[in-house]
Amino acid sequence: MNAATARKALPEPVAIDGDTPTLRLFSLLEVIARKNHFFTLPALVEETGLPKPTLHRMLQQLESAGMIQREADGRHYGMALRLRRLGEDLLFNSTVHGARHAVLRTLVDEVGESCNITALAGGEVLYLDRVETPAPLRFYLHPGSRVPVHCSASGKLFLAQMYAAQRARLLEPVKLERYTQNTLTDRAALEREVQQVAADGYALDREEFLPGLFCIAVLVPGPEGRASNTGIAIQAPSLRLSPEHVPKVLPALRRAAKALARIDTQAVAAA
Repeated sequence: MNAATARKALPEPVAIDGDTPTLRLFSLLEVIARKNHFFTLPALVEETGLPKPTLHRMLQQLESAGMIQREADGRHYGMALRLRRLGEDLLFNSTVHGARHAVLRTLVDEVGESCNITALAGGEVLYLDRVETPAPLRFYLHPGSRVPVHCSASGKLFLAQMYAAQRARLLEPVKLERYTQNTLTDRAALEREVQQVAADGYALDREEFLPGLFCIAVLVPGPEGRASNTGIAIQAPSLRLSPEHVPKVLPALRRAAKALARIDTQAVAAA
């Protein structure tokens, strides 16, 4: 490849535009919010094409506002609690919530078990919405509940789409607490499980968070092949749902995931 071809192969800088400093900051925040990994100032300079001093000043403003935070190494940045809470509030109160809830209810009617929509929030899995089965034997977990990533089906999905270095940074400060005798508390064993999830395209919780609770989850496809921050899952007592039932319920679960992706795509197009 000659120099001219190499120059053509470089990606176009992400536009950071706006008529005021506030709008430019918001534009930068949009770039940051799309990332599913930590980032550095030099990488962001290369991505946006902004001068390093300008970008450094903008990052300082976002950091002082509690929107982003610097990691322990002092070089990497990530989303801070305030920005994550903003994202959660938008998901909870979105105008497409009713359409998503209808998909969830249809899935419950089809499979006969409780189903929920989840998102990754920091180092935990957040329940965005949930529809309970009418069956008398069930586990009650309401929207807003949080569960650990290492022992939940959705959490394994989110881990599986990360780079190994991203997973390591996310899990490094986390104690892999044992909730049941099936909880994976060995990091090497969890890494093998995550690799299997990546290969299978779905994840299981085999009574790893609550005794007697079995769960299967898939990701909602992200836009334009980007990583997804939304999952959909079926939960049931292990007396009614087990690994042997996965082939029966997986097609319905994947149809529901695609339906949610279409809703999200239409909402973005209409914005």
